[in-house]
Amino acid sequence: MSNRAPTPTAFSKSRAIRWGILSTAKIGIRAVIPAIQQSSNGIVAAIASRDARVAQEVARSLNIPRALGSYDALLDDPEIDAIYIPLPNHLHKEWSIRALARGKHVLCEKPFALNATEVDEMIAAAWQHRRVLMEAFMYRFHPQFALAQKLIADGAIGKIKTIRAVFCFNIAGRPNDIRLKKEMGGGALMDVGSYCVNMARLFTGAEPIGAQARAIFGAPSQVDETLAAILHFPNDVVAVFDCSLRTDYREWVQVQGDAGRLELARPVKPRTSPAEIIVSTGETGDALATPTKHSALAANHYQLMAEHFAECVLNGAPLRFPPEEGRANMRVIDALYESARSGRFVRIE
Repeated sequence: MSNRAPTPTAFSKSRAIRWGILSTAKIGIRAVIPAIQQSSNGIVAAIASRDARVAQEVARSLNIPRALGSYDALLDDPEIDAIYIPLPNHLHKEWSIRALARGKHVLCEKPFALNATEVDEMIAAAWQHRRVLMEAFMYRFHPQFALAQKLIADGAIGKIKTIRAVFCFNIAGRPNDIRLKKEMGGGALMDVGSYCVNMARLFTGAEPIGAQARAIFGAPSQVDETLAAILHFPNDVVAVFDCSLRTDYREWVQVQGDAGRLELARPVKPRTSPAEIIVSTGETGDALATPTKHSALAANHYQLMAEHFAECVLNGAPLRFPPEEGRANMRVIDALYESARSGRFVRIE
């Protein structure tokens, strides 16, 4: 299967795509809907909820023209070109496939689905109906990652040897949070650890060949509330990360080479200020490293993601991150869960 997304029937370049938002989830209200409204090639035309009153309230507060009282009504709306899906993880596959079958392009929140097999079904539906499908890992569109990748490619830290990452926050006081519900695809790895997996793959430009993980499964949640992992990549590169729903907030990634290291203090949520990348070289047992600071322009990475997706829909441009990339990420998550439950090293074929 090609890594290029199916080429949709092109719209006029002068048009903006008309988005429908499938649910009133907080991530949509707080981040994605405002980003689409600020984008150069998309408009939020409608929002749907299973509760018509809630849909109307959100539509009114965010100046969305139409509110619909069911998800199916949104999918059947001929005035909608693309659907953004921020539903709980266990509903990603079902509603992505339903939307694709109704002729809608789909931007689906991360993690793509519950496992790689579900993602295969989603990809098959995208190809069958010739619609664009992408996983919404917004962080990849921030300029700091393009700059970090260029610095590494230019030899700033030599050859990559290790990657270290962390993404944690404390869910205390929210016993009914969907992240703590096993049947809904909860857990630290699915929620925040998926970013760490994705960053390791992004920086190495390769797929891991093996995975090891240890997890603390909560009671009564039965989901991994804390997980630590090791990913083994080709050419003796190793990535180590931890993720948790039970510690203070922390996000960070470091890429260590044989000639130095590169660090991003806030790889996922750099806010609106310029993102700072620190490259340190020359450290020995007797001398401290010499740090060099590089700044990436401030940007709304949700907006950049929405604009890229719309460009692919409008003009048939190739996706920077096709759905097969999302499947590869899910395969790693599957292997990490297998390792966490069995206590074994798991090979990834």
